[in-house]
Amino acid sequence: MELRQLRHFVAVAEELHFGRAAERLHMTQPPLSQSIQALEVDLGVQLFFRTKRTVRLTPIGNEWLPYARRVLGEAMELPDLARRLSRGEVGRLRVAFVSFVGYSFLPRLVSRFKQSFPEVEIDLHEATSNVQLESLLAGELDVGLMIPPPNRAMPAPLGYVPISSEELIVAMPSRWVDGSDPASKERTVSFDDLRDKPLVLFPRTGAPVLHDLVTRLYADHGAQPVVGQRAMQMQTIINLVAEGMGLAFVPSSMRSLSPSGVSYLRLRESAPTIEVGMGWRPEQASEIVRKFVAFVEDEMAKGRGEVCLTSTVALG
Repeated sequence: MELRQLRHFVAVAEELHFGRAAERLHMTQPPLSQSIQALEVDLGVQLFFRTKRTVRLTPIGNEWLPYARRVLGEAMELPDLARRLSRGEVGRLRVAFVSFVGYSFLPRLVSRFKQSFPEVEIDLHEATSNVQLESLLAGELDVGLMIPPPNRAMPAPLGYVPISSEELIVAMPSRWVDGSDPASKERTVSFDDLRDKPLVLFPRTGAPVLHDLVTRLYADHGAQPVVGQRAMQMQTIINLVAEGMGLAFVPSSMRSLSPSGVSYLRLRESAPTIEVGMGWRPEQASEIVRKFVAFVEDEMAKGRGEVCLTSTVALG
């Protein structure tokens, strides 16, 4: 079956006259009749009842007509769709992100991109940085919002652009905090007050950079972490802190997640910072991916010296 035959069928079905349908299609009547007969043979069904004076649709032909119209309509849209795909105006974008950016710049970034490209479908899912790297290399992911490897040593052929950098702060069970305002974001704590308390820590296999930042902080202060519990997801870690399982060092954007029983404090000493950036495959990027990368870089440029994507993370 060809699109040409569908056009012939729709014309005859709407005109219910082979002569008028042939004129509409700018062809003669015999080839049109032969086309309809060949279509019926291919389908194995009769589409029209014919007499010398009348033409009418069979019940099957009547039911099939709207489907044929829909296919023809979609076929007519294909050239324009191809041009729009080539311009990155429509399509699907697969984006993975580390959990804590869902509490910082991700919602605003997606919202702004959708305002500019409303017909691009963005598939979002949470994944650790090591999983994102594997998915990018396997072609199963378009863009990863990740913590980069040490020294930003991305495996070939991946590209990387830094987006944000934020300080690690202390999430602590509120009942461990002295004072009348344990939820205050401006409260500070000395590392010496933390060194012997149980710690909720990321497993190194899933978050090596975060794990090493925290353990290096302890080593720099001549201490060994007392690991009370290990957990991967930021929300799980915060909930464990709320239950008194231990304290945790988390990105400052996690302040927006404030369950009862958790206080956030800044270290009085110098605190480690964690970077998040964007990874993708430049050489195999679709036009939609190129548009997204350019959009993020433009948002970063707008944010130099001011808060742009998020109210809690300065762009770097």
